[in-house]
Amino acid sequence: MTSGEDKEVRDLDVMNANIAKIETLSKRLAAAMAQGKPVPQALQAPNQDLFVKAASAYMAEMVNNPAKIMEHQIGYWGKTLTHFTEAQNRFAKGDYTPPADDTPKDRRFSNPLWDTHPYFNFVKQQYMANAQAMTEAVQDIEGLPDSDRRRVDYFTKQIVDMLAPTNFLATNPDALEQAVATNGDSLVAGLENLVRDVEEHDGQMIVSLADKTAFEVGRNLGTSEGAVVFRNRMFELIQYAPTTPTVHETPLLIFPPWINKFYILDMKEQNSLIKWIVDQGYTLFIVSWVNPDESYADVGMDEYVEEGFLTAIDQVKQITGVPKINVTGYCIAGTTLSITLGLLKQRGDTSINSATFFTTLTDFSDQGEVGVFLDNDFVDAIEAEAQRTGMMSSFYMARTFSYLRANDLIYQPAIRSYMLGEAPPVFDLLYWNSDSTNLPGKMAIQYLRNLCQGDFLATTGFPICDTKVHLSEVSVPVCAIGCETDHIAAWASSYNGVRQMGTKDKTFILSESGHIAGIVNPPSKKKYGHYTNDDATLPPQEWKEGATFHKGSWWPRWEAWLDTRSGGSIPARQIGDSGWVSLAPAPGTYVKAS
Repeated sequence: MTSGEDKEVRDLDVMNANIAKIETLSKRLAAAMAQGKPVPQALQAPNQDLFVKAASAYMAEMVNNPAKIMEHQIGYWGKTLTHFTEAQNRFAKGDYTPPADDTPKDRRFSNPLWDTHPYFNFVKQQYMANAQAMTEAVQDIEGLPDSDRRRVDYFTKQIVDMLAPTNFLATNPDALEQAVATNGDSLVAGLENLVRDVEEHDGQMIVSLADKTAFEVGRNLGTSEGAVVFRNRMFELIQYAPTTPTVHETPLLIFPPWINKFYILDMKEQNSLIKWIVDQGYTLFIVSWVNPDESYADVGMDEYVEEGFLTAIDQVKQITGVPKINVTGYCIAGTTLSITLGLLKQRGDTSINSATFFTTLTDFSDQGEVGVFLDNDFVDAIEAEAQRTGMMSSFYMARTFSYLRANDLIYQPAIRSYMLGEAPPVFDLLYWNSDSTNLPGKMAIQYLRNLCQGDFLATTGFPICDTKVHLSEVSVPVCAIGCETDHIAAWASSYNGVRQMGTKDKTFILSESGHIAGIVNPPSKKKYGHYTNDDATLPPQEWKEGATFHKGSWWPRWEAWLDTRSGGSIPARQIGDSGWVSLAPAPGTYVKAS
């Protein structure tokens, strides 16, 4: 037998072995998916009313402006048929080069075969023509309210992205090349990855974004030295060990969002905001929220304020022996911090010296990109699910935020894992992104109804602890950081909330990048810059047009602001020197609960 024949036999053996593996894995996949709990239909897509409105508006446009509709259709069919004819003519003449391709660059189509191979180029150009036609048809519909238009635009884009040829094996050259090169091993590995994900997520197909075995909170994430110095059912309070001989007299307390876990601010030494703050000479505390289960069903915003914010503030004051502290709130915790400040104002409590807000919405009149999920169709379904289970599962939260960046957080990871057979990457940020938390049912509905939908904090007043508070009651010095491309808390909305706060001492900083990267932006990386403008009375776009751009991180600028509001220097406070004992080393126990 020749060496070539030997190779053919070996390849055949590999293929047969892979076919047997696929049969076994397919049975496991079917069994795993059969165990999946059904997702309520109302949480799968917008109410049919939205599609009826869009279809009705389109039909009205056909009647009232048929010329525009015809122009769209003729342009689309003309472009599609011209491309098809050119490709056919070339093929008939034995010319296997693709026809002219003027489609825009798209990183999904980075494989050279998309440009050079007649089949893949044809598929790409046809997809791009279809995508353009759908997008333009929707954009030109008249007579839809702005909120409905945004939703139709968004969900149309979701359909367009889902149908990209890269998402299917038969039209993905990377996956086909890999399958041929590995004799099908990549497809088997991909199926193994799919089966693992479905089994791990109780029958739901949720792609693993990162290698879960590569990270452990407390081992290589959340490693800044500190201790849990207080614990109740809502949170653990962590005090960090000083790294300087002296510290500012006024301590700083950070409230991270309870939608995610706090160690995003302490991922690793090089980009840890927590370590950086401590290194600047501050006594730093942070709240690590509990990951609630069904037993927290009746916990609402009152409990988060009374048992969370107010209790943490009181504990920090007692531990440090000071009458006033500085506080910071990130995202939803910033929103709740503003509510807490209004409540303290009404009670005549002067515990807060200054407040900082990271990517915080307090004015919800413009909900930004996430607003497409905040109409009654989705919120009604969420409320029904919360009443049924007692909580808003992390599954729904994670899926919602993932679909705001579907290509990055769903389709591309799925292609790499399931089609190319690659192992999940060792990427700390994606690991954290997957480490999501539940929300108590009562709190989730209060937040969605009274803030996201009702916008009560900026209008009639938000109901809290037997009273109502308004943004105008925030009277302490304020520094707020917005992020330019934030898809969760749009910077203009964040800025508008600050404009309505009652304090005369307000500073707004606009960082480049998004909700996470714009905040976790250490000076050492010299990556994203920021904008400043001293006039916080201007409308958002005028503020930005008149702003000064600064290279580098906003961290030092904020610290300079904080420095002037943090008192003089005193000997560094050591953990336990005030009599509070360590209940557990940082990062504590609550953050490790799944």
